Formats: sequence, structure tokens, C-alpha cells
Amino acid sequence: MYKVTGSGIVHSTENVTIGTLPIDEQMTLDERPKYLRKMKKRYDKAEQAERAHLLDEMEHVTELHRKSLIRLMWGDLERHPRTEKRGVTYGAEVGHAVRVIAESLDYVCAERLTPNLAWMAEHLVKQGEWVISPERLTQLGQISVSSVRRMTQGMERDPPLDSPVRLVLTGVNLSHLDAHWRMERIVYA
Repeated sequence: MYKVTGSGIVHSTENVTIGTLPIDEQMTLDERPKYLRKMKKRYDKAEQAERAHLLDEMEHVTELHRKSLIRLMWGDLERHPRTEKRGVTYGAEVGHAVRVIAESLDYVCAERLTPNLAWMAEHLVKQGEWVISPERLTQLGQISVSSVRRMTQGMERDPPLDSPVRLVLTGVNLSHLDAHWRMERIVYA
């Protein structure tokens, strides 16, 4: 018999969850299929009455609906790759805005850039430097870190002002500098 205790811990005759999960901790996408594959073996061997108890346990542990669990127990538990590409969620205007703001904030990482996108866009609008529609401003406030990372992926930061690469690109003559200094700076630049 399977019971759920008041502390939110599921006890089983077999250690199918490799430990117990508190009620407030959700399974990750990787943990759920592992758990369901182990439970499917038990579910396939079980009689009708025991299946009902197994479904109760799985429903409590995974927080999935009973009908979804039944479908999963009768189907394939493997994840399949997407057959069609996703549509574009953010248009070219949002992509351009992300790139401009990333450049103005000196190419900070996506984790730091994302929460500041809407604020910086509003700041640039107030300063008269930029015009952006309210819909795009809302999208900048809702965009995810991974979307920002994809949008800024190909952007390259300019070399530092004193780097030999930058000086050569700007046409500064380096012949008067010591060769050792140039080699040391180029190696570490």
C-alpha cells in the first residue's frame, strides 16, 4: 500500500525516486522522465487495483494530471525533437534595440543586460536619442535571458583603447615602441 504522509514525502516499497522529494520542490525536466521510466516498469507488471495506487503516487510526485500520466504510461516516454521551427517572437525592431542597448552598456552579459533593457530604452527615449513603440518596450521588459543571449551572440566588443590591435586598426605607428612591449601586449590582449 502506498501512502502520502503529512510532511509531503512519498514512501514506496521500492526506492524509485532515489530519495524523497518535499512537496515544495518540483521535479526538473530531466528528473521526471527518469522517475516515470522506473514507474512504467512497475505499472506494466501491476494489476488494475495496484495501477490506481501507482497513478496516485505518480500524480502526487510529478504534479501531472492523472489522464496525462495514463497517456504517458501507455505511450513513449522519450522526448522528441521539434519537427517545425518556432515562429519569430520578437521582430527586427526588438533585436536592433537589444543590440543598441548592449553596445551602450559596453556589452555586459545577457544576465545583466536583460533586466535593464526596458529601463535603458526608456532612458534613451527620455534623452531624445531614440524612438521606440510601446509594444516593443513591453517586449523588452518580458524578453528572456536566453533570447537576449541569442540576439547578442555574434556581437564583438571593440578592443581596449590602448591595445596594439586597436592602435594598428586606427593607423597609429607602432615602430617607435619597444618590440618586447608590443609582443607582450599582443599575447595578453
